[in-house]
Amino acid sequence: MSGSQYQPGHTIPVTHQEFPGKEHRMPVQAQYDTLPTDDGGYQKYQPAKKLEGKKAIITGGDSGIGRATAILFAMEGADSLIVYLPDEEKDAKETKEMVESHGRKCYLLATDLTDKANCKKAVDEALKTLGGVNILFNNAAYQNMVDDIKDLSEEQWEHTFNTNIHPFFYLSKYALPHMSRGATIINNASINAYIGRPDLLDYTSTKGAIVSFTRGLSNQYVSQGIRVNAVAPGPVWTPLIPATMNDEAQKSFTSPMGRPAQPSEIATCVVFLASKDSSAISGQTIHCNGGSIVNG
Repeated sequence: MSGSQYQPGHTIPVTHQEFPGKEHRMPVQAQYDTLPTDDGGYQKYQPAKKLEGKKAIITGGDSGIGRATAILFAMEGADSLIVYLPDEEKDAKETKEMVESHGRKCYLLATDLTDKANCKKAVDEALKTLGGVNILFNNAAYQNMVDDIKDLSEEQWEHTFNTNIHPFFYLSKYALPHMSRGATIINNASINAYIGRPDLLDYTSTKGAIVSFTRGLSNQYVSQGIRVNAVAPGPVWTPLIPATMNDEAQKSFTSPMGRPAQPSEIATCVVFLASKDSSAISGQTIHCNGGSIVNG
């Protein structure tokens, strides 16, 4: 099989969409359930039922890393509630079909998590439809490139924080009373929290807040057997790229391994943190960034 998206030197096509970007309009379909092989090809993810019987909430689960995570969770035996913005319904339905093709239940909730009442609604819906919550993957995010703080509007700054960090707090706050020993929370941070990307000042700031939130919340709950960790992806091929990045940023969209990552490669890290394989890990961040060395 062709493994071009996993081969060093692979570049993404420069295209543009309106935010939040649509998975079904991507010029090249991302990889959700495959991993690279040593010969430059790829193969299907090999599950081991690591999440058998688990119940998961996944925000931003309609596309990109969220979609890949929902699919791998299903392959590992978990049911899920996918939370997404109402205008992403087509992608969400496609994700639901992919998840259910692996024999697991998938429920959809279209809502705007910038309203804390909707965060409570998401947890309540998970309790109703799934019968519990064992895994919370805080993943949904917003970004928009602005080169200079003088041009970064107060409205965008507030919206980025209302999207990227406040729902992580509310969802965790509302879910934790229903989580027991063995449950996990995984937060999606970013390499940008560590490198300080200048043209994404607000986004970068929220991702730094997520890292600190992860550490503090872990210290509150690790003694109760509930682990909290984060992933910090580098460049990943998702709808956010054509929806939020200019031509120059897309042309340089790569990593030290010579290509951007695929959503499936980040999702495997989320599976690891959600499973017992990571039982001794809490308050930590996995730097799935393609080889960039950062100060952890």
